[in-house]
Amino acid sequence: MRVLLIEDDLVTVGFLTERLMEAGCHVVHASDGATGRRLAVAGGFDVAIVDRMLPGLDGISLVQSLRRTGWRTPILFLTTMSGIEDRVDGLEAGGDDYLVKPFAFAELHARLRALTRRPTSASAETQLRVADLRMDVVTRRVWRGDHAIELQPREFQLLEFLMRNVGNVVTRRQLLEGVWEFHFDPQTNIVETHISRLRTKVERECGQKLIVTVRGVGYLIRDPAA
Repeated sequence: MRVLLIEDDLVTVGFLTERLMEAGCHVVHASDGATGRRLAVAGGFDVAIVDRMLPGLDGISLVQSLRRTGWRTPILFLTTMSGIEDRVDGLEAGGDDYLVKPFAFAELHARLRALTRRPTSASAETQLRVADLRMDVVTRRVWRGDHAIELQPREFQLLEFLMRNVGNVVTRRQLLEGVWEFHFDPQTNIVETHISRLRTKVERECGQKLIVTVRGVGYLIRDPAA
């Protein structure tokens, strides 16, 4: 596992580097956001660990910047900021998981392994369509008819997951695992909030509604004409 560690606390850096290397990982370290971004864009990593409180470019801004470029490597936020709003901010910025300091290395390592098990887009279909809704996974562009739709990184991932399961009901748990790579319930309304935002963007000014709530079960996207 090739790990990009973006962290300015040298004690944490020393501990993580030693333990990750013992576990067979290759670790590259950056002590500030700007350097971390440069290394990330250069590529070659399976996962990134990002502190939120970084010198210069902070962790949230760093992740948002990377996601805007289409950088899809899984990101784990590692931080002392433990509030529910802090977690939501990190996930909505484009983070895939969020772990609060102090932490157990066994848990961190397990979460990294879970993140890197995500299937890569290279082995999947890159052009998706449901009714007049179209998605290009490579360019990360979405259209409804001739109208381009701007989506945040997590909204894009959520829509992609729904479109790859067109016609099938997906549960909240499946979305947490498939989109956020959570194997636990973060006890927030993060799924419901993102579904609501996605509906607004995808169905705004359109006669056909595509995203359906199946009460007590989950959600699905379907072609009304099918």
